Parts: sequence; C-alpha cells; structure tokens
Amino acid sequence: MDRTPEPAGPSTSATRPRRPLGLPVWAIIGLALLSVPRIFAHDLGIDAGPIPAILTVGPVVVWIVAVLWARVPSPLVTLLAVGAVYGVALGIVHNVLWDQVFGDDPPTLGDIDADLSEVPLRIATAVSSVFTGLIVGLLSGLVATLVRNISGKAA
Repeated sequence: MDRTPEPAGPSTSATRPRRPLGLPVWAIIGLALLSVPRIFAHDLGIDAGPIPAILTVGPVVVWIVAVLWARVPSPLVTLLAVGAVYGVALGIVHNVLWDQVFGDDPPTLGDIDADLSEVPLRIATAVSSVFTGLIVGLLSGLVATLVRNISGKAA
C-alpha cells in the first residue's frame, strides 16, 4: 500500500471554491439589484420625502457592509463588479421605461426627427448607465477599502 504524503496545510481549492470577485456571482447580482427600486422611483417621478434618499444610499451601504463582512480579497474589485451589474440594470430600466418617462415628448438630437434620434439616444443612455454604475462601484469600493484598512480588518 503506497501512500503519497498529504500536502502541509489545507488546500484552498478543496476547502473553498475560487472566487476571483470575492463573492459568488449570485451575490454580486443580488447586491446590484438592491438598487433597482431607486431606478424605478426616479424614472416614475417618485422623488418626494426621505424614501428616495434611503433608496439611493441604503443599497450602497449594504454593498460596503457585505464586502467587509465577507472579507473579500479586494473590496474595490468586488464592488466594481457590483457597480457594473447595477449599471446594466440601470440602462435596462431606463430603456424599458423610456416611453413612460418621455411620453409624447421624447428627446431629440438637435433638429433630427425624434424617430431617428431614439436609437442613438437609447444607446447613449445604456452606455452612460454602465459608466454611472462603474463610478458608484468604484467610489463604494474605495470607501470599503478605506474602512477595512482603518479598522485593521484587512484580510
């Protein structure tokens, strides 16, 4: 009976699946989707009282707490991924609610007919939405990294 010696220490691949983003994909998507109610509220004009502020700040606070609690290797990378998914959701919701938001007065590109302007404007909306999501992810990732470093809980 030939025995091969066991490697010293536990194997990380055997004890935990490798997650380059620090969280499972379902968690990244779930965190991003926490921001979707704010998108609907904004696009549908529900901007009165404290609810919009809570819907804006609350999800980002949850993002930061989640990556700190999970002790992800890089809060910045993880929250950039969350922000990217949020940006995609932002673009989708803006485009789905386009007619609801603009009604009979859609935006145009200068003197170009509104029907010809719609496609490039929708594309620009999608691109700027992803960019917005990435910026929110970047800023929240920087805050999470700063909090982690200050609190001494660096992994």
